[in-house]
Amino acid sequence: MSTREPDGRADDDRAVELTDDFVVLPEQTADDTDHGWGERAGGNDDWLLAERPPHWG
Repeated sequence: MSTREPDGRADDDRAVELTDDFVVLPEQTADDTDHGWGERAGGNDDWLLAERPPHWG
C-alpha cells in the first residue's frame, strides 16, 4: 500500500538520497565495551594467549 503526498505523488515515487556516511546501526553499542561491562580499558590478550590450554596449540 502506498500513500499519496499532498502534491499527488505516491510515496514509492519519491527520491531517496543515500550517502556513504549514513549509519543505520552503530558498529558497537555502548554497553558492549569494556566500560559498559564495568571493566578497565585495555586488554588482557597477552595473558589469554600465555594461559591458553595446550590442546589449542
